[in-house]
Amino acid sequence: MDEHDMLLSPAGVEALRTALTRAGFTSNGIATRLGPQATGGVARNDFRAALRATGDGDPLDTLIRVFVCEQTEPEAAVAAALAPLSLAEALAGGLVERHGDGLRMGVDLEPYGDDWWVLADVPASARPGRPLHAEHVLGIGGATQTLIGATVRRPVEAALDLGTGSGVQALHLATHARRVTATDLSARALRFAATTAALNGQDWELLRGDLVAPVAGRRFDLVVSNPPFVVGPGTTTHVYRDSGRVGDAIGAELAAAAPGLLTEGGTMQYLANWVHVAGEDWGERVTGWFAGTGLDAWVIQREVADPMAYVNLWLTDVGEAADPRRMADWLDWFDAHKVEAIGFGIVSLRRAGHDDPVVRVEDLRQRVEAPLGDRVGAWFDRQDWLRARDTDGLLDARFRAADGLQLRQEATMGDEGWAVDRQVLAMPHGLRWTEEIDPLVLALVGGADGRLPLRDQLALLAAAHDVAPEELAEAAGPIVAHLVERGFIEPAAD
Repeated sequence: MDEHDMLLSPAGVEALRTALTRAGFTSNGIATRLGPQATGGVARNDFRAALRATGDGDPLDTLIRVFVCEQTEPEAAVAAALAPLSLAEALAGGLVERHGDGLRMGVDLEPYGDDWWVLADVPASARPGRPLHAEHVLGIGGATQTLIGATVRRPVEAALDLGTGSGVQALHLATHARRVTATDLSARALRFAATTAALNGQDWELLRGDLVAPVAGRRFDLVVSNPPFVVGPGTTTHVYRDSGRVGDAIGAELAAAAPGLLTEGGTMQYLANWVHVAGEDWGERVTGWFAGTGLDAWVIQREVADPMAYVNLWLTDVGEAADPRRMADWLDWFDAHKVEAIGFGIVSLRRAGHDDPVVRVEDLRQRVEAPLGDRVGAWFDRQDWLRARDTDGLLDARFRAADGLQLRQEATMGDEGWAVDRQVLAMPHGLRWTEEIDPLVLALVGGADGRLPLRDQLALLAAAHDVAPEELAEAAGPIVAHLVERGFIEPAAD
């Protein structure tokens, strides 16, 4: 993409940045002007307090009323707020549009982070009854924020954003990648992304095409994607939502493409939906996506929806909720394919250069400590540590219980007092895993104070429980590896 593919001219982008900066139209500037109560109301789409707080009519007030509170304001006030950007260019670029006797927002111009702005299409909620454009460009939604939080943020040379939309993921990639490439099937989306990049002083390579086609034969250290992952019969009406693939095939397609996209040690992370089919294990279905890839894979399911709720969500998202025929066709497809539920989650892949890739597909629906990307990176680090050690290496290592690790017990009162029925290890932070354990594992974790090698610790346990040391060592290997993977115990520093 070149400079002519932006919504505004290069000079217009510079003028808009000047106007926004001069007015203080940033996340912090808006919060300061509105105060906590009005800011909280805006987050709930309740603009009453914000409108009361912006009645003076200075440029910041006007920008808040137009682009945050979705109001129509007098032409003279809007022109003054956008200056030095000319009103003629703002109208021609679609930044604002005429409505009634004034001007209202023509695009969603959202202050983001400390000093960024993101340009996207006006959300459906701000234009009730107006159908979304087939190439509607999303702003910062829930799925976008999920991927932002889940991405491993480590310095890399080259990063790729597949299906960039308004460019939000690319904005973040540019903070820790020397070079950023972003692709999208939609030329309209790339115009928004190019404008977002320029407005924020960033320079990305923007390429048009379907998924990985524009970067065939190239490799990247980090690939992220918030693709059109919605599951259904393959009908395409809105490019941000519909991939044209049947069912959950786009998730499998991205997994198959990953080996050819990643450098050695590279990581790919994307959002996906997958179907839960009657009589099948959803985890086995998703595990099959990675067969033969040679990649480490960690898939975490964050949400599960029933078909009716799922169809309602996505029809409402594009303003099609009143179309009973469309709903019936979609639900009929789910029925015909025995789909009982649809899962949503995050796929994290890594090209580790080993012949024994680790694949884990699991539920992680508890609240986790942000940012999730740090947890994903640490999970891959633990896999590297485990893979570098055979059984003897594991037995020679010293371990300590993770900071804050808790033991929770359930007990029943009987004739002889309390009898413990169940013991659960719990991490109160991080991924907040919980796991039921038996007394021997409890003793192993309880003795993990970093002083003794695992071999010596097991010898003491074997003597205490009248078990042959070699038998206990053989049994303990996989258990210890699992405890390390989950972060319940950690290798002690030398």
